[in-house]
Amino acid sequence: MFEQFKEMLVDELQVDPEKVTMEAELSNDLGINSIELAELVMHCEETFDIDIQDDDIRNFVTVGDVVNYLEGLKK
Repeated sequence: MFEQFKEMLVDELQVDPEKVTMEAELSNDLGINSIELAELVMHCEETFDIDIQDDDIRNFVTVGDVVNYLEGLKK
């Protein structure tokens, strides 16, 4: 799941692949703003055929937060 999400960040938002780690903060380390996060959430929903609740998005601080969330939904 990490590799798929990393690929999304790199392809969709042109994030430097060297900066993408489980501990990297979406905003502070990767420079992702709220609009880009919304686009990323929509892309995740389409790619993984899931529905991400708005309240859950507030908990997405690090790459690991998103990866763990996605893994939890796919079980």
